[in-house]
Order: sequence, then C-alpha cells, then structure tokens
Amino acid sequence: MAANNKNTKNQKPKFNPYWIYGAIIAIFLGMQLFSGSSFQEAKSTTPSQFMEFLKNGDVSKVEIVNRREAKVYLTPQAQEKEVHKASKPTSLIASSNNLPNYKFEFGDLQNFEDGIAEIVANYQLDPQPKVEYKTEQNLLGDFLIGLLPFIILIAVWIFIMRRMSSGGAGGAGGQIFNIGKSKAKLFDQNTDVKVSFKDVAGLEGAKEEVQEIVDFLKNPEKYTALGGKIPKGALLVGPPGTGKTLLAKAVAGEAKVPFFSLSGSDFVEMFVGVGASRVRDLFKQAKEKSPSIIFIDEIDAIGRARGKSNFSGSNDERENTLNQLLTEMDGFGTNTNVIVLAATNRADVLDKALMRAGRFDRQIFVDLPDIRERKEIFEVHLRPLKKAKNLDTDFLSKQTPGFSGADIANVCNEAALIAARNGKKAVDKQDFLDAVDRIIGGLEKKNKIITPEEKKAIAFHEAGHATVSWMLEHAAPLVKVTIVPRGRSLGAAWYLPEERLIVRPEQMLDEMCAALGGRAAEKVIFDKISTGALSDLEKVTKQARAMVTIYGLSDKVGNLTYYDSSGQNEYGFTKPYSEQTAELIDKEISDIIEVQYQRAIDLLTQHKDKLTELADVLLEKEVIFKDNLEKIFGKRPFEKEDVNDTQPVKTQENTLEEEE
Repeated sequence: MAANNKNTKNQKPKFNPYWIYGAIIAIFLGMQLFSGSSFQEAKSTTPSQFMEFLKNGDVSKVEIVNRREAKVYLTPQAQEKEVHKASKPTSLIASSNNLPNYKFEFGDLQNFEDGIAEIVANYQLDPQPKVEYKTEQNLLGDFLIGLLPFIILIAVWIFIMRRMSSGGAGGAGGQIFNIGKSKAKLFDQNTDVKVSFKDVAGLEGAKEEVQEIVDFLKNPEKYTALGGKIPKGALLVGPPGTGKTLLAKAVAGEAKVPFFSLSGSDFVEMFVGVGASRVRDLFKQAKEKSPSIIFIDEIDAIGRARGKSNFSGSNDERENTLNQLLTEMDGFGTNTNVIVLAATNRADVLDKALMRAGRFDRQIFVDLPDIRERKEIFEVHLRPLKKAKNLDTDFLSKQTPGFSGADIANVCNEAALIAARNGKKAVDKQDFLDAVDRIIGGLEKKNKIITPEEKKAIAFHEAGHATVSWMLEHAAPLVKVTIVPRGRSLGAAWYLPEERLIVRPEQMLDEMCAALGGRAAEKVIFDKISTGALSDLEKVTKQARAMVTIYGLSDKVGNLTYYDSSGQNEYGFTKPYSEQTAELIDKEISDIIEVQYQRAIDLLTQHKDKLTELADVLLEKEVIFKDNLEKIFGKRPFEKEDVNDTQPVKTQENTLEEEE
C-alpha cells in the first residue's frame, strides 16, 4: 500500500511547453474578443424598420460605419417606449449611453442617404437626427491575420526540425541529425531475450566456443590469472540457415553483459562518412558499457576485400567503413573488454586484414548438421507441434540429408500445415514425408495436361534412372520414383545417398552414369532423345568439369587444380591456363560424359525387358517404391545391410520441360 501511495505522489503532471503556446493564443483571442465595437450589444433590425423609427422621431443619431453598416442611436424618450425596451444595450466595458440601440446593413450608400434626407424633409423632424461617418479598424485582428502566414511557416519549420532531430522518428529522414549514430540494438540483463543455449540443438563445437566467450566476460580472472588475454573477436562462418544468428541470440540471452546487435548493412548509407562515424559511435557505446559484446550480422556487407572491382578511382565509402572497423578492433586506444562477434556465409570475400588474429582471433565453422545433429534439431522444432505418439525422430533425420536447421524448421512447419489441411488431429510420419517432397520437389501439379506419348516418355526416362542406379554399385539406391508433375519437373526420383567425407572417381562415375540413365533409356526404347534430360546434363557436366579442373582426377590433365578457395583469384579477365589446355579440358570432360552415357546405354540394352516392365508399372501407378524394383530386379547384390535404416534420403529431379 505504501508503494502505491509513493507512486501516486510521484505521478505529478509533467510540464509541457505546448501549454505556453496555448496560453499565448488564449490571450490574443481574449484581447480580440473584448476589444472594439464587435462586443457592443446592439439589436439587429432592417432598413425598412429604421425608416419607421426615423419617421416617428425616435432616432437621435445614425452612425454609418465603413460605408456598409448603420448603427442607430435612439433618443432618451424613445428608449422608454415599450417597443424599444428590448433594444437597450448592455456592455461590461462601456456605458450604455454610448452604445447603439440598433444595427443593420444597407446596400447602396447614396440611396440610403437620399432616403434619410427625404424623410427628414417630408416629416419636418426637429431636432434633425445626426448622420455621422466612421471607419472602424480591428488593428489587432488585422495584425494577426498579416502575421498568420509567418506563424504557420515557423510552426511547420519547428515541427519538421523536431521530427528530423528526434531519434525515434521513422522514415529515411527521421534521423538526419543522428545520421552518424549507431543503429545497434542493445540487449542487456533487463531485456527479455528468450533464446538460450538450450534452444540451440546440434552445433556442439560452435556452441562450446561461443559459451566460452560468454564465460570470458563473466569470469575474466579465471583466464587472465595465468597471463592469458580475452579474445577480441570470433567469426561465425557457415552456409545459410545453419544457425549463426541463432547462436548470437543465445549469447544475448545468456550473457549478463550489454549485447549490441546490428547488421553489416546498417553501416551503409547514401551520405559520405556515415559508415565510419557509426562504427566509431558503436564502439564508443560498447566501451562505455564494457565489458560488452558487439554482434555484426552479415559482416561481408562492409568487410569485403579492399581494392577489388573498384574501377571508379574515387573514394570508396565501404572501404572507409572497413578501415574504421579495423582500427577500432585492433588499433591504438582499443579496449580489450569489448568482444566482437560476426557472422557471414561469404568468408572467402572478407578482407585478410579483418580475418587476422588480434581482430577475429577465432573462426567458428557452423557447418550443415549431420544425422545425429539433425535429430536434435528435429526434437527442438517438434516441441510446439501436436505430433503422433509413434513419430520416430531417427527416421526423420535420415530423410533430410543436407538440410540446414532452417530447412528442418520449414519441414516441421510444412508438415503441420499439411496435417491441418487434411483435417488430422496430430502430425504423423506421412505428413513429414509429404513435407520433404513438397520442399525438395515442389507442389504437385496433378491437373497439368500431358499427352499419352509424353507420359510414356517420362515413365521410361524415370525408369531408366531407377534401372541404372539399381545396377551400379556406387550409385545411390533408389527409394521412390514418380511421374506426377511437381514444381518445374515432370518426373522425379528420390535416392539414398551416402554422406561421404571423401569421394572416389569410381563413385562419381557411377553417379554420372545413373544421371544419364534417363536419356539413355529414351535412346534405347524410342531411338530418339528429347529436352527432358536438361537437369541431368547440367549435373553431369558440372561433375565432369569438377573432376578435371578442381579435383585433379583426370590422367590427361594431371594433378592440377584451377580452384581458388579464397575466391580472390588474381587472374582478372584471363584464364589460368593456355588455349591448348582449354581444348584438352573440354575434350576430357566430353570423353568422360560420353563414356558414361554409352555405359548406361549398354546396361539398359542388356536389361531392356525389365526396364519396360518397370516403366509399365510406373505408368499404371504413377508412383513406385523400392519394393517394386525388388520384385522386378531382385535384391541388389552389393547392397549394404539395413541401408534403409542407416542412410538418409535425397532427391534427384529430371526437369523434362515442355518445348516452348
């Protein structure tokens, strides 16, 4: 109760400068209200009634104001008459004897004067009423009217300047006077950040490194007692969607120190010098609140290597921003109690000076999750879902190879939407399989118009993929084939690839042969080929080129690679090899592909009857699975034990795009 009374006492009305403006306006209005004759009470009448009053001798004086209004003053005897009692004027600021009894407006002044003169002559009035002329001016009102445009202009100018100078104003011009101020959002122990390290599944190595940085700031003596120094920065590097920003959010939720968060693009502005100014202001704020953490997301927006592709010859604003960041992170007067976290998926384009030790002492690689980490990520994203009791997260993790954490979150959400669309009470296994198909292959287009000839070609194309992959040892075994149009493709095949760390040439060649199985099947069955193998050819060409130019797997070219892992090649517009070598590379790529194509044709010719049988089943059912292949081909002789339970599922699409 005492606290409530205290709050009540403190809740005093705050002084507002607009009250002064209101008081000034009220004073002016009051002066206008109580000045001049406009506040003198006079009864309105008409010119014809006035003429009657004049004939009766009741008028002592007529005052013509501004040549358009007449004010009538009655004689004392007339004021006592019953008809004029209601016209007796009253006023707070003047005597009633000095005020008119009536007032009215007339038309032409000459006619009005002639009418008065005619009545005076005809009725021989004695004494004759006086006719006076008066010009009234409301000086204050005229002054205010003349001043009004200037007042409006000044008010608008003040309003705009206050809006432009206020930090909370929105829009592009909302911070014109704070343009050099940092846009970083501050999180501290009083900020409600709900993400913690418990919400970050998988990424054990990266999470351990980041947790250690938080521990540095909480218990610095533990590490500095032995003479060590707290690292100045850590760079989170990895593919998109792997959880780099999520790790930073967890740091903001776990750290008990101020946490400044912003994006690399927040330093970029159309004004010269703004980026460097914002960097200075950011580190100034961080040092004032040290120990603290700065997180810069997508740092490649300002951290690209200097001197690259700068042909303008002018001063580069982005380079100035980077130079200022380099100076703040490791230069004279820097504060060791400020740790910088940054995230990017383009570490190859960052400037070498930014990557060196002393600025970013640690590079934390946040890679795509493996099968065990995918299971943990699924468990996190399955918490809010109403899932079926028998849902197996191990199975789900095996169905999503190469998926990032963001992809898995999308799969869970898509599965929930599919279950709701089908009117289910819980999300089950089939919903997740449909979600994976939907995300990888696209939406089914069952109403797409396909002619019987095209459908037959698609069926043999997909059956060719399935047959060749089933016959080759190192090709990924097939799980599902469909000729239902999905996305841009008219048919698709789902495979079970191994998650290999290294790949041998025979494995790559078997995969290329399986990819060419679709076109080979069209050649064997119809003795014609079509445009349907577009995505297959694209994939095979990239693989063959990588074998020759990147991995050094070609005997003719030799143990050479033309791959630049830094992404900052110094070759400019020229190739790193001669024209003769280019011809050799092109011929070697073509030979590799043609050999595998002929190999696929030979395999399909040998098993042409089984290929036809499989295509007929596919035409009938539109979707076939591994069991259908086992009935036709039997067990794979080199199939690994329990491959379905130990390996995840992936898809390979065949575009089979219709001709324009």
